[in-house]
Amino acid sequence: MSLVYPIHTPRTLVRVVDAGDAQRLLRYRVQNREHLAPWEPLRDSSYYTLDHCIRTLADAREAMRLDRVYPFVVLDLAGADIIANFTFANIVRGAFQACHLGYSVAASRQGQGLMYEALSAVMPWAFRELDMHRVMANYMPRNERSGRLLERLGFEREGYAKRYLQIAGMWEDHVLTARIRED
Repeated sequence: MSLVYPIHTPRTLVRVVDAGDAQRLLRYRVQNREHLAPWEPLRDSSYYTLDHCIRTLADAREAMRLDRVYPFVVLDLAGADIIANFTFANIVRGAFQACHLGYSVAASRQGQGLMYEALSAVMPWAFRELDMHRVMANYMPRNERSGRLLERLGFEREGYAKRYLQIAGMWEDHVLTARIRED
């Protein structure tokens, strides 16, 4: 499969992560620590260190090699800063051909349509190059912004899972959505 590198959108560069992203990733994590805390699992202080970022990127490259996860960064046009990220994860092949989509946007870049722009550019790649039949994305009911984004991207509600994931130390309900490849 080919990884288009990078995908250019009008306001961003989108590409899979690489080992050289460690400093950028650390800066993104530190700058958005409070902003993302309500939407993510509890994070140990080591998560916000360069060593952890280096390990994260090495693990990501290995997971890509094994066709399990494809993590992307969304960079500003200069390629200097991560302004968002997303991951196609939990890839299942065979009769399912599906994965989960997870994403985050920097606090300073919320509400600008950047995640819609980036994901609109990459979703065709996920269906064509990854050969996904289904991309699933789940969000907490109170995260209305996420719900609107997924709806705009063509994801449809498929269910509701009580106490689905442990987020910020609490078991949180999630709305289950998916987008199916149109052949």
